[in-house]
Amino acid sequence: MKAFVHDRGRLKVSTISNPEAGDGEVIVALRAAGLNHRDLFIPNRRSDEADALVIGSDGAGVIESVGNGVNNVAIGDEVIINPGLRWYENSVAPPKEFDILGMPDNGTIAEKIVLSAEQVEKKPAYLSWDEAGVLALSALTGYRAMFTKGELRKGETVFIPGAGSGVATYLISFAKHAGARVIVTSRSQAKRNKALQLGADIALESNSDWKEELKDETVDLVIESVGRATFKKSLAILKKGGRMVTFGSSTEDTVELNLREFFYGQYQLFGTTMGSREELREMLKFIEKHSIHPVVDSTYTLEQANAAMDHLEQGKQFGKVAIRIG
Repeated sequence: MKAFVHDRGRLKVSTISNPEAGDGEVIVALRAAGLNHRDLFIPNRRSDEADALVIGSDGAGVIESVGNGVNNVAIGDEVIINPGLRWYENSVAPPKEFDILGMPDNGTIAEKIVLSAEQVEKKPAYLSWDEAGVLALSALTGYRAMFTKGELRKGETVFIPGAGSGVATYLISFAKHAGARVIVTSRSQAKRNKALQLGADIALESNSDWKEELKDETVDLVIESVGRATFKKSLAILKKGGRMVTFGSSTEDTVELNLREFFYGQYQLFGTTMGSREELREMLKFIEKHSIHPVVDSTYTLEQANAAMDHLEQGKQFGKVAIRIG
């Protein structure tokens, strides 16, 4: 079968062996997969001598075969793949066995994948294959950040720097359907306009004076993923006693924090990453209840996977980048 692999220092489309389902496993014939920023980092985390690894954490497809003992799905079922491995119940932090599909295990940008039957969920019927293929990792990350950790409530205001990321587009939709007011930022006028069309109430230029522009707003919750470039500015517009959730650092990881200002402000800071199977199922119910569609920026074929990676690395996308396979 064809797959997009990192093989001895190179990213390429290659032919590899077809997988076989063991006990408790299923083979999914993939129809679409989704890129995440995690995929960009994988080549730097593997040796140039390492053997082929299939890239990708997100995907959706059709159950092609099942191993002994599988009873939650059947051949022909349309499914999405849960990229969070071995994290089942909602908990304050993932268990030590937790990992993410796509490294060290083979990922989703391939014609087929074999994995535990515990890692698939029924595909929402109203989603296209491209939409389903880009759903799980970013939407789950956003759902846990906003509701489990951030405890967003109806009528509150949430601030989201970096409006164009895949997670940010889910956050905007989730917050609006939860009855919240949404403020976003972006350097791009086009992305700000798209965020407003998606439901954001205010879209600020990234380099503007946020504190001045939001002097008449009360920000209850900040969801941060940019890192050093925005962290202190985000904290400065948060109300006293407000909540900040961080799940990423697309700029630098290290930030300086004035502890006295922080504890006098009675701020609450939470870290999060991905989410449990329990939260994934809650998220799926939420998007089905509100008929939420993922924002797909662009779609590439499997043979164009390198071009898709380049597009993601340039940071020009608004929403998710899909790889169409079947």
